[in-house]
Amino acid sequence: MRGTRPPCDSDVLNERPLGRSFYFRPTLRVARDLLGKILVHASAEGCAAGRIVEVEAYRGPSDRAAHSAGGRRTPRTETMYGPPGHAYVYFVYGMHHCVNVVTRAAGVPEAVLIRALEPVAGVELMRLRRGFAAGPDWRLCRGPGSVCRALGLTRVHDGSDLVTGPLQILDASRVAAARVARTPRIGVDYAGAHAALPWRFLVVGSRAVSGTRARTGVA
Repeated sequence: MRGTRPPCDSDVLNERPLGRSFYFRPTLRVARDLLGKILVHASAEGCAAGRIVEVEAYRGPSDRAAHSAGGRRTPRTETMYGPPGHAYVYFVYGMHHCVNVVTRAAGVPEAVLIRALEPVAGVELMRLRRGFAAGPDWRLCRGPGSVCRALGLTRVHDGSDLVTGPLQILDASRVAAARVARTPRIGVDYAGAHAALPWRFLVVGSRAVSGTRARTGVA
């Protein structure tokens, strides 16, 4: 099933939302295939959207870097245990919201963190939300906290249906394998050996990518 496009007045946003089946797959495959897709949020303030250029996969109870490591289940993480194709939004460090895409079947708490976007619509709204009057567009959604601020996402949006709601991911051309790199995830040193797993996917050459842009492997 696919939903209808959000009500955004932009020629860039002419593709339909990804269907539920896109998310109902192994998490690493979903993570890689999210690169190049368009994350869009239609709100009362307006529409803002960006092309996904960096993500990280988190693979449930067996992944010591995941919020659901060891089968942890709390009100904060409940959305991860729900059906695929929903947004898991959490608050971290007392200052940042982060948006994730829930994958796999209900009861399997895995997700993909959206780390960076290249803005494609609603740039002025993004600048207003970020308090970023000057500077290049590519800095607006560089890092997971910046993604949520630019798109106006908070814990209110936790559990949002990405197929039928105002927060959606639109289809777009697949990024060629030669432009996709894999690296360890960022900021998960507490996960021991799992911190070295190459479950961060990024678009090579995108200035919007956060952290190191070094190419360490091709997906």
